[in-house]
Amino acid sequence: MNLILGIETATSTCSVAVHREGILLAEHSYYLDRSHSSLLAPCIEHIMHDCGFELSVLSAIALSKGPGSYTGLRIGTSTAKGLCYALDIPLIAINTLEAMAHGVHKYNTAHHWLCPMLDARRMEVYTMLLDGQLNEIEATHPLVVEATSFKDHLKDRSILFFGNGAGKCRDILQDDNAIFLEGVEPTASQIGRLAYQKFLRSEFEDLAYFEPFYLKEFQATKPKVKI
Repeated sequence: MNLILGIETATSTCSVAVHREGILLAEHSYYLDRSHSSLLAPCIEHIMHDCGFELSVLSAIALSKGPGSYTGLRIGTSTAKGLCYALDIPLIAINTLEAMAHGVHKYNTAHHWLCPMLDARRMEVYTMLLDGQLNEIEATHPLVVEATSFKDHLKDRSILFFGNGAGKCRDILQDDNAIFLEGVEPTASQIGRLAYQKFLRSEFEDLAYFEPFYLKEFQATKPKVKI
């Protein structure tokens, strides 16, 4: 029995899921800011209890590796690595944007191109671009969105933009072929589904050296002076 616990903490979403042989058994998600540190561990405990499994029967831990929130990724990574060390099981890492694209793809009957976007301050996003068959057109990268962004691609086709960074781009990317989807968030069920394929290929991370896919260095900000 291949049982995989999926963890998603790359955004404000705190989500865990259990897959058996690639089939989703259960998923618990919280859409609350700064919820990871207080809710992730209890959420894992609850979902395993609800499914009737002990942690010891897990075959692997699947992690949303980023890009995304620095703090969220650190919490998810430390939790996943701790479980892997304790249980002596492998870690599987999945690109957050790729997982989001796969989640939308199953509803993309018109085979539009897919552009997941995660917020990265001001008019910058973390993004990638895939065609209607999930082939990578542009790899994951940071992008400052301007009126000319995606102009060449939008000439000949429609593109679905989604994720928590897409909304702020709506007024800038004014094109009839730019379609914006609301409410698309990364979830652990998306992570677990892709992780099963990696599990079958034994594509595991090195626990000693694995780091989240931050894409950009962490930038600390000075707290505001309170008078």
